[in-house]
Amino acid sequence: MTADPRFRVPLLFLSALAVHLALIPVLRVGGVAPDVMLLLAVAGGLVGGPVRGAVLGFTAGIAVDVFLRTPMGLSALVFTLVGYTVGIVSTGVLTPSWYLPILTASLASAAGVVLYAFVGAMLGQPMVSRRLVTIVGVVAVGNALLAFPVIRVVTWAMGADTGLVSDIRGRRARADWR
Repeated sequence: MTADPRFRVPLLFLSALAVHLALIPVLRVGGVAPDVMLLLAVAGGLVGGPVRGAVLGFTAGIAVDVFLRTPMGLSALVFTLVGYTVGIVSTGVLTPSWYLPILTASLASAAGVVLYAFVGAMLGQPMVSRRLVTIVGVVAVGNALLAFPVIRVVTWAMGADTGLVSDIRGRRARADWR
C-alpha cells in the first residue's frame, strides 16, 4: 500500500505544506524564508520530467494559494511553469553530476520568485520593489540548501522508475545524484 505513488504523493503534499506553513517561517533571514512548495515543483521537474513537474507545480501552487492574499491561481501558474521548464531542461542533460540539481534548484527558485513578482505586478499586485532582490537571494540560497533532501523525498514519493532522467535521444539513464 505505501509502495504505491498514489498514496505517497498526497502524503508528500500534506507533509510539505505543513513544513512550509509551520516550520519554514522560523528560518527567516531578513524577513524572508525559503519556499518549500516552489522547491517541490522544481524537484518534480528534476525527478519526473516536464509533465510530472508541471502537475506537482500546479498542485503545490494551488495548495499554497489557499493561504495567500494574492490572486488565486498565481502560485499555481508560476509553479506549473517552473516545474515544466525544469523538467524540459533536465531531460536534455546528458551527464548529470552531484551539484547540478542543487544549482538547478537555486536558479529555478530565483527565476520562480522573479516570475511570481512580475506576473503578480501584471495582475495589479505591488510586488516588484527593491526588496525583491533580498527575496530572490534568500529563496535561492535557502532552496539550494533544502534541495537534496526534498529531491530525495520526491524521488521516493514518485517511485523508483520516475527517478530516471532521459537524455536527448529518449534513452533512460540513471542520474548520479540519486
